[in-house]
Amino acid sequence: MQFTEQHDQLRETIARFVETEINPHVEEWEAAGEFPSHEVFKKMGDLGLLGLRWPEEFGGAGLDMSYSLVLAEELGLINCGGVPMAIGVHTDMCTPALARFGSDELRHEFLAPAIAGDVVGCLGVSEPGGGSDVAAVKTTAKSDGDDYVINGSKMWITNGLKADWCCLLANTSDGKAHENKSLIMVPMDTPGIERQKIEKIGMHSSDTAQIFFDDVRVPKRNLVGEEGAGFIYQMLQFQEERIYGAASSLKSFDKQIDLTIEYTRDRQAFGQSLLDNQVIHYRLAELRTEVELLRSLVYRCVEDFNAGKDVTKLASMAKLKTGRLAREIADSCLQYWGGMGYTADNPISRAFRDGRLVSIGGGADEIMLGIIAKLEGTLPKKKKPSGPVGNA
Repeated sequence: MQFTEQHDQLRETIARFVETEINPHVEEWEAAGEFPSHEVFKKMGDLGLLGLRWPEEFGGAGLDMSYSLVLAEELGLINCGGVPMAIGVHTDMCTPALARFGSDELRHEFLAPAIAGDVVGCLGVSEPGGGSDVAAVKTTAKSDGDDYVINGSKMWITNGLKADWCCLLANTSDGKAHENKSLIMVPMDTPGIERQKIEKIGMHSSDTAQIFFDDVRVPKRNLVGEEGAGFIYQMLQFQEERIYGAASSLKSFDKQIDLTIEYTRDRQAFGQSLLDNQVIHYRLAELRTEVELLRSLVYRCVEDFNAGKDVTKLASMAKLKTGRLAREIADSCLQYWGGMGYTADNPISRAFRDGRLVSIGGGADEIMLGIIAKLEGTLPKKKKPSGPVGNA
């Protein structure tokens, strides 16, 4: 990956924003269980950070994925996982299909204000009975004249409590599961929508909601792209979500290792610093190596994406490895912090709680393994199940 002066300037802008506008407030936001997303997004929009890859005619910068990579990496400097996740949903998870396949009318109505930071967006895919199994979603959007009438519910929706609009995946016909789904832009002030907060073990500053749709009526012009193409559009969005998730974890991983080196160097036990123990400094060296390997994989993935290549396998590998490392690094570092690492306000214990989601959200580890195995040609031939099969 070759970074230019423009990349470096962007990196400095984001790092300064994190240092002055986000990290001083993280403790307050974590305690409150939310952060002021409209306020934060507006400040980011004013700096031109929310539409780096989207068309200039809608307020974006028209740049390539390498600039989104820089954004994601630097947001990893935030002292919690919830805020960078919420920003990533807005920039790289609920807007890609809209930016690429939405009509000009839709993009002016929904994308332009999202880029400006005037609104907060969310993505409505997961449901109580269908998370990683996207084909199993049950929410319907039935045709009624010039409108769709939406019924169902969505679960685990990041930004869901405060979002102004939702890019919703729903069944628009009774056809095959991979051909009957569409993405629809739904204003969240539409009658018939109710939201309920979900409490989580981590990612406290990011609001997460279950959303209920009861005869919610939206015009058919809110359809993104073609009817029935929603499953494909969402699979494409997932690749960008997985790249963002991996990239935004890199500096968080580095920070955990840095903090642990500093702590174990200062902490004395049995007449020497903890860091003097070979088992500790070797383990930290190994973890740092794993982070650098993941960084190389993410950079390669972005280069291939910019070249127009199919990044499904590499993005799935990066997502899988990120989830595994999130657990491995936080667990190892917490062990070396001892009792201090088990306190609620410790940065490593927060990473331990926040990072656990990485192996679940955006496609569970098992889904990533299935995708990789399929593309490697190593999946066994399909057999009739001998017992109940649940969602991964």
